[in-house]
Amino acid sequence: MEPRHTADVWEDAAETLAHRELDPSGFRRLVVVSAHPDDETLGAAGLLRAVAAAGGTVELVLASDGEAALPEVTGTDRAALARTRLRELADALAALEVPATVHRLGMPDSGLRTDELTAALGPLLAGADAWISPWREDPHPDHAAVGRACVAAAPVSARGFGFPIWARTRFDPTDPVVPWDRGYRLRLSEADRAAKRRALDAHVSQRTVPPGGHRPVLSAATLTHFLGHREIYFREPSADGAPIELFAGLYRDGADPWQVRTSWYERRKRDVLLAALPRERYRLAAEPGCGLGELTHALAGRCDRLVATDAVEEAVAAAAARVAGLPSARVSRSDVDDPRALPDGADLIVLSELLYYLPPERIDAVLDRAAAALRRDGDLVVAHWRQWPAEAPADGAAVHRRIVGDDRFTPLVEHLDEDFLLHVVRHR
Repeated sequence: MEPRHTADVWEDAAETLAHRELDPSGFRRLVVVSAHPDDETLGAAGLLRAVAAAGGTVELVLASDGEAALPEVTGTDRAALARTRLRELADALAALEVPATVHRLGMPDSGLRTDELTAALGPLLAGADAWISPWREDPHPDHAAVGRACVAAAPVSARGFGFPIWARTRFDPTDPVVPWDRGYRLRLSEADRAAKRRALDAHVSQRTVPPGGHRPVLSAATLTHFLGHREIYFREPSADGAPIELFAGLYRDGADPWQVRTSWYERRKRDVLLAALPRERYRLAAEPGCGLGELTHALAGRCDRLVATDAVEEAVAAAAARVAGLPSARVSRSDVDDPRALPDGADLIVLSELLYYLPPERIDAVLDRAAAALRRDGDLVVAHWRQWPAEAPADGAAVHRRIVGDDRFTPLVEHLDEDFLLHVVRHR
């Protein structure tokens, strides 16, 4: 498969269009799912090295043994080729200095099915805090099948990423199908690049012309696409959002899972939010997703009435205790979709660290309800962490762009720093 364009096109795109740097230092257990033995070397060798160097564990799941890599060569001993490719994989991992547990699924090369992969991958992905696979829109059908299966099978608490392989040789990076809004780049050191070259050299069967063939699977021109200074990853979030049960588990036994009571980040964010409120006092305010009630307690002093709600019973109990004795505040259990969470006539709605946990259609529903509930000239405040939580379908920046661009609201206040985003918009 000869490239249609030069390798530096994707290199440049990674620098200019991927606005995030991938930080693998927190990946304690990375599960790498490959359609064939060499996918991980081509697309993710640098990441495997980074995780191993940081003390994390790497597990590799091979969907197939790559026995059909040379379909045009008649008379190929497929079983022998599979054994060869497995030996080459072991040599490549050694060249990368990555100790990895390898799980073989033994599914047919060039015949991978998403439904079968999804069922097989569920137990292997359980407990992972990160996974990677070939990108689900990659033009090789096996790569696409693996990518789609990982999205379906992975736990919502695991960060998932797809890496392009044949897309780097066949697609123009400016093609609209390429999701740069979810793009990350990983910079490779010279030591990483040298190790990756050695690992690719180990895949001899793919780099040389086979007997009876006329071209290698990985030509010299193709390999240049994978020997640059950057690897490219696309975040693959859960499409369904974070389930309530996940948060309920975090809040059990009086836990403070985000250190909202103690962390400087949380205390500073509350102070900035209060300072950003355009009015000194509000008649009726709503705070869905109130959590443990620290922001609720602070807002109560600025409101005649404050309706705070959360979908998690443990959070409601903690928030109610936090504002006990404050007559302006009332805390009850309700999901953000419920009209009780966003009562009619509100002149202030605060949505802090909430919307990015919702799928797009629920965000639309919440914004529709907020627009209906707010009085004319009422204020909507949104604040989110700038990183991308594992359980979130979108990052905070995407959510805020959606709200600032909503013609039902006029932007009033914007705060942007290295930790969080905050906007205040006013209902027109």
